[in-house]
Amino acid sequence: MSEHVHPPIEEYAVLGDLGTAALVSRQGSVDWLCLPRFDSRACFAALLGTPQHGRWLLTPADPAAVTTRRYIGSSFALETVHETPTGRVRVTDVMPLGDGRSDLLRRIEGLEGSVRMLHEWTVRFNYGRTRPWVARHTDDREDRTDEIITAIAGPDMLVLRGARLPHAQDGHHVDEFDVAAGQTFTFSTTWFRSHDDIPPPLQVRARIRETVARSEQYAAHSHYRGPYAEAVTRSLLVLRGLTHGDTGGIVAAPTTSLPEDFGGERNWDYRFCWLRDAALTLEALLGCGYVEETALWRDWLLRAVAGDPEDLQVMYRVDGGRDLPERVLDHLPGYAGSLPVRVGNAAVGQRQTDVLGEVMIALHHARSRGLEENLDSWHLQRALVNHLAEHWQEPDHGLWEVRGPQRHFTHSRAMVWAAFDRAVRAVEEHGLDGPVETWRELRDRVRDEVLTKGFDAERNTFVQHYDTAEVDASLLTLSAIGFVEGDDPRMLGTIAAVESDLLRHGLVLRYRTDSGVDGLAGDEHPFVACSFWLVTAYAKAGMTTEATALMDRLLGLANDVGLLSEEYDPVAGRMVGNFPQAFSHLALIGAALAIAEANDEADEEADEGDTDATR
Repeated sequence: MSEHVHPPIEEYAVLGDLGTAALVSRQGSVDWLCLPRFDSRACFAALLGTPQHGRWLLTPADPAAVTTRRYIGSSFALETVHETPTGRVRVTDVMPLGDGRSDLLRRIEGLEGSVRMLHEWTVRFNYGRTRPWVARHTDDREDRTDEIITAIAGPDMLVLRGARLPHAQDGHHVDEFDVAAGQTFTFSTTWFRSHDDIPPPLQVRARIRETVARSEQYAAHSHYRGPYAEAVTRSLLVLRGLTHGDTGGIVAAPTTSLPEDFGGERNWDYRFCWLRDAALTLEALLGCGYVEETALWRDWLLRAVAGDPEDLQVMYRVDGGRDLPERVLDHLPGYAGSLPVRVGNAAVGQRQTDVLGEVMIALHHARSRGLEENLDSWHLQRALVNHLAEHWQEPDHGLWEVRGPQRHFTHSRAMVWAAFDRAVRAVEEHGLDGPVETWRELRDRVRDEVLTKGFDAERNTFVQHYDTAEVDASLLTLSAIGFVEGDDPRMLGTIAAVESDLLRHGLVLRYRTDSGVDGLAGDEHPFVACSFWLVTAYAKAGMTTEATALMDRLLGLANDVGLLSEEYDPVAGRMVGNFPQAFSHLALIGAALAIAEANDEADEEADEGDTDATR
């Protein structure tokens, strides 16, 4: 068998049902799906291996078919049109919303002529390791009798339905058939617990319509009317798609081990709920008028971190579980040969002092937009801030979860300031109770320390940590959190230093890996969110021309259905890292909001100038 070549990351689109997500390639191969939850074990894992590790393929037999695709309106129902010399077909892929089930529906419609289609259904549970028992049955119900295929292994079971089912061949189920104009073939794969009864079939057309309608309704709730509205809406939908609809947990990405360095070891599992990522997601949602989602996540937070503040973790499972042991799946060859393939994340045990700052900022924004505190939510925040008051001077691993020594990272210290600042403002602006004098004194002490130890006066820039002259892209956020004004000379100097040290082909690196700060071998590519942070920093500094130019370029990096990965290789022109990445999309929204705000301020100044001129 020839060596398997993985499609480029940007060739994938994402489907989701607010419980989990699937990645489907442009050629129509579902190469990644964890059921029933984002952090469950994959049953289709070809993304990190080969077709032998599980996939669901529906594609034209002609490899030269011309393919285009789009999402239906403001939804994640995907339409893919394949055109061959003999005809044209449309494939609609959707994971239905709102019914508490785990289904993936695929409908093929003949549009013109006739197209020969290939169908392959290969189930491998436990990340491609476990080959299930597969059997053909009849499903007898009151109103119908269907032929079905079931795949079972331990607690997991899948059922494949369709008018024309594939047949067994060397551990796969395969078929070839012609689709003529006017013909429709519908297939569905449904997960359920193996000890339960087989779920009934769905009304496919109705479920597709209802799913699109629910997504459209969600998108219409946005208040954002500024520039880049289409990209903002798609990003809002991505963030919603990465939120578990029942628990409120927000995952960083639906994938694991898509590499930051092709062929290297920088491969991480992002299918968990980082407090930082979730808080930043909420800021983006709040900026577009979504408040109810903040309440859902706040309730998740209360459940997840309940207990001693000493036990606060930086990330949790989707249901708030704390157990995320990192292990290597040595049976998978990795995406593009990138090893190891990891599940779980050892960073769960790290100290990341910035996290509470992001949480407090998000909850402050929620209060300011009308979300009322309940007794437990404020008591929890107060306990966490009081715990920080006793430990704020300790070094940490920083925003980027370095696996090198703990240090006093400037960004982490600024976020300590933010935590105390938002706690003070909760008392001063919202009448909540707390030791405000203590918090106010600590806020001032932290600020003085950062301005003294975290700033290089000779170069006029903030630095990555107190023991280096290196800069870090996280410093671009200092104006966004209110630590300094956007046009403060120290902030302008930091922007200039980032431009000098961290730009690679016009895009922003997180930091220089050759400094050795992260304790890992290899290099990485520009981090998409960091480039959006530079857009925001430009906008806050009044540099709207630069902000707009960079924003336009960054939006051009999205794939054909508007999705962004974690990093981008500007030399090869391809996406890198886990996909789609919440961090990238929330930073896109933040950048658009910053540009809109800068434009509004410029318009107000122009109006004031016109008024003065007429007096």
